Amino acid sequence: MGEDNPILRKKTKNVPAVTKEVKKLIKDMVETMKKADGVGLAAPQIGLSQRICVAMIEGKLTALINAKIIKKSKEKEVDQEGCLSLPGIWVQVPRHVDIVITFTDEKGKKQERQLLHFSARVVQHELDHLDGVLIVDYAA
Repeated sequence: MGEDNPILRKKTKNVPAVTKEVKKLIKDMVETMKKADGVGLAAPQIGLSQRICVAMIEGKLTALINAKIIKKSKEKEVDQEGCLSLPGIWVQVPRHVDIVITFTDEKGKKQERQLLHFSARVVQHELDHLDGVLIVDYAA
């Protein structure tokens, strides 16, 4: 599951519809993330090139389907991040402090949310996965 895994380097495809299979996948991803003590998990991390991730947002585990950032603050914060796909690697990563995202929830409803600080960081990390970007890419 390291940085040389080709699926982790691919841009994911949008999910056309929230099906029973997508809901089951989300359930599996939540279980995998909890077992690993993570705060987020993207489909490529479990070998699927689909635009789905789960993330801890304001203390609540949230499924994000076809998520994208539509607004970012100019202000950034640098903090240390790890990744379940790169065990033992920690990198200082600059992230936007404040973002607005759109996504489809697991009920198939379109959502728009503003996220700040930790929630914004977690979601940006997971969306990076969906675009084939890993934390090691920030360690230049």
